[in-house]
Amino acid sequence: MELRELLAGTDVVEVSGDPATEITSLAYDSRQASVGTLFFCIPGFTADGHQFAPYAVQAGATAVVVERPLDLDPRVVQVQVGDARAAMAHAAVRLAGDPTDELRVAGVTGTNGKTTTAFLIRHILERQVIQTGLLGTVKRTVGGVSEPVERTTPEAIELQQTFRRMVDGGDRACAMEVSSHALSLNRVDGIRFAVGAFTNLTQDHLDFHHDMEDYFLAKRRLFAGDRSECAVINIDDPYGDKLAAEFEALTFSAGGDPRADLRAVDLSFDAAGSRFTCVGFDSEIAASVPLPGRFNVENALCAIGVAIGLDVELGDAIAAIADADRVPGRFEPVDEGQSFSVLVDYAHTPDSLENVLVSARQITPDGRLICVFGCGGDRDRDKRPQMGAIAARLADVAVVTSDNPRSEDPAAIVAEIREGMNEGGAEVEVEVDREAAIAFALSHAQAGDTVVIAGKGHEQGQEFEHGRKIPFDDREVARAQLQALLSAPGART
Repeated sequence: MELRELLAGTDVVEVSGDPATEITSLAYDSRQASVGTLFFCIPGFTADGHQFAPYAVQAGATAVVVERPLDLDPRVVQVQVGDARAAMAHAAVRLAGDPTDELRVAGVTGTNGKTTTAFLIRHILERQVIQTGLLGTVKRTVGGVSEPVERTTPEAIELQQTFRRMVDGGDRACAMEVSSHALSLNRVDGIRFAVGAFTNLTQDHLDFHHDMEDYFLAKRRLFAGDRSECAVINIDDPYGDKLAAEFEALTFSAGGDPRADLRAVDLSFDAAGSRFTCVGFDSEIAASVPLPGRFNVENALCAIGVAIGLDVELGDAIAAIADADRVPGRFEPVDEGQSFSVLVDYAHTPDSLENVLVSARQITPDGRLICVFGCGGDRDRDKRPQMGAIAARLADVAVVTSDNPRSEDPAAIVAEIREGMNEGGAEVEVEVDREAAIAFALSHAQAGDTVVIAGKGHEQGQEFEHGRKIPFDDREVARAQLQALLSAPGART
């Protein structure tokens, strides 16, 4: 495609060179550049892409998109724009042939519940024999084939290429998680969302967003400017209630609130899942989902609502979620035949930790609730004492440990968590080594107890300073520890 075609309609300030130059590929990483590449100089958080433009040119890049003029080989076309990220998203859509014009995309945003909701949406659509792709934190499925995941929402170039592969692979729809980072950084610009869904908004990512209002405005972008044809919004959440009122013409609401268009009543829970009556659209239908907890009922309602927005009948959507698979690392049981329950969950925010512990308490009528948790380094520090207070209030035993400390001292992170644990009835233990903390919790569990290992969920590594990452999977560590306990002489079963 010609350069001028790719960038038509973008905020072009000046073009130095031939705008009819033929472009065959796009890149923002100079190592991916070659002859025919249009290279985007993206100002990053740790490095500025303008610094790497000479390397892209050396590799053969034909043209570069800049936010400020560079001293480069005059044979290389330079296009100066106001926002290189926005221009990149626009060009990515065009070079990929606007694939979401052929793919019905359901985008799910919110602090918690995005992964579960996206999994449920895909499950419902697949049950209707609609081949559906998946893009998210835990898993990516393209044309029916699972692929590794690097980030929740990829950069625009990879994202549009992935959509094109979905269409070419026979996918007719896609369920995708949409992060606030992706919305703020223009990664999802140009996507035609058939349905946008909002789960909730609670404290997280305040190392990136200025405050909660800035965080909310980032999420709001999924629904603004006709980006989504319709919206499904959880109005049990205060931010969701605000959003639904603002985009009333687009929205049908979900939740337990009596005003909701699609609501859940008569809820009950056990270790096998949740049961409720789904009320809406002049129907009352008994429903179940194999995921325990009120928060998972809210996720299920959002998924059902999205399915309706994609022309699935209410009864068909409800029937489909009854046999949905459990989501990896989301209230996931680890069972080696022990007499107590072990659940691994990704809960890493105050709200998600509270939801998980409340739900775990509901399925632990007679035993103790033991929680192993920590907080990530180089991230929002304000939530550390908050999570400590929640664990101290809701658990019987709280084992504070490391999560992904990154560049911070794990012991210092634990100390900040402990500052919030002065009140509450939990017995508090500190073990900075995460494997040892899990071992401690499991070795002290008794029949009828529930052990919740929170924070990392599906993750398979632990991150330390200088980018060092060691293999670590809470589920596998718990499994190995349980096997050792059960095989020990005189072991309790």
